[in-house]
Amino acid sequence: MADMRALQEGERAAFHGRPAGGIAGLSAFLAESDAPASTAALRARWLLGVCQGAAGRFGSAAATLTPLLALKPGADDAARHYAAQGATTLAAIHRQIGHFSQARDLDDWAGQVASDDPVMVFTSVLGLAADAVGGHDRDLAAELIDKAGQLCSTAPPWWRERIRLGWVQAEVALTWGRPEEAIAALTRSVAEAEQLGAPRHVAKGLSFLAVAQREVGDPNSETTLGRAALLAESLGAWPLVWVTRGLLTSWLRDDSAAAERQRSSAEQAVSIIAADLPPHLLPQWLARPDVAPLLRS
Repeated sequence: MADMRALQEGERAAFHGRPAGGIAGLSAFLAESDAPASTAALRARWLLGVCQGAAGRFGSAAATLTPLLALKPGADDAARHYAAQGATTLAAIHRQIGHFSQARDLDDWAGQVASDDPVMVFTSVLGLAADAVGGHDRDLAAELIDKAGQLCSTAPPWWRERIRLGWVQAEVALTWGRPEEAIAALTRSVAEAEQLGAPRHVAKGLSFLAVAQREVGDPNSETTLGRAALLAESLGAWPLVWVTRGLLTSWLRDDSAAAERQRSSAEQAVSIIAADLPPHLLPQWLARPDVAPLLRS
């Protein structure tokens, strides 16, 4: 019988600690579960995918999450909820590797399959707003982020949803040249993440905040981004290390030694992510304009 403590520890790792720290326990929970379709097993599978994705193991995360999407006729609410969670988590991975059309399809499907689930309807709309930003459709992004804001709850269990809403609100604001709005949204998100002890969410919020600060000429932007990078490294959140150290490489280009230190750290993160990508995606990903300049080896 699976040990429920592993599920609790996996959730802590996913949202309040080092994501990789939850992988072994959640994998064991699934292997030992005698009811793979139970709500606990479905949640464990989703959390395992979250931990793997946050640790940069994108291929493993996709393999873990994809079975959640295989709904049987007459699937109950729990199965539909975790199918939608799996789809939106996969969509987030696709966005990180630049596959915005695939992400959009997954986010849209999630909203359809769990249309009576307020959390998943919100998550679907928020994901579609982020997909629109990635697809350079700022009008659609603005429409969708307004809708997401209306769907979001102030109830305590919605803390992750509120934090992520702030991230995408900031992205949309930046596409419209309104960095002050982005800073306001991100300040709220970072504060809530800090209050609730969610360090990975703090790091991601700080990374967005640094970009917005730079847009308004705030001299603290490099310090903010450095904080995000250091926190991401301490958590083993390699996708975020890649982004933050990569940005710092560009921002510090006038200081060749400092830029090289950042580039080397970013390359390490890229290598960790690349090691778990499916072979057919690897050449395309390594050729990305925000990846290729970081590579020396």
